[in-house]
Amino acid sequence: MPTDTTRPSVYPVLAYDDADAAISWLSDAFGFVPGEVTRDDGGRIVHATLTWANGMVMLSQSRGAGSPFDLGPVCLYLVVDDPDTHFDRARAAGADVVMEPTDQPYGSREYAARDPEGNVWCFGTYQPAPVAS
Repeated sequence: MPTDTTRPSVYPVLAYDDADAAISWLSDAFGFVPGEVTRDDGGRIVHATLTWANGMVMLSQSRGAGSPFDLGPVCLYLVVDDPDTHFDRARAAGADVVMEPTDQPYGSREYAARDPEGNVWCFGTYQPAPVAS
């Protein structure tokens, strides 16, 4: 396990058919902050980072059929202090809402929206702490 606990140690990785559009949409609709973008000689994104509070996701352009990294749509959960305000932002940006803001039995308030390529992004107040090893 990593010894540097000041940085995240789990990074979700997503592949998009149009990585440039994904970066723009995730920034506009959800508030991600774009970071590093690395392109191949043809201009395709082979690695990019987007920051979310103290976390980060990585993404790239889809590599095509047969790639072990193009797994299709996924579901991710991100912590927000105010899910209702965040929901309003996402809806205003045209997000496909799949769950309206809802109070959960485990104490979280959350909503979920699908991005243009089918990934489901859940945002809520539930923020469990990792178990110390």
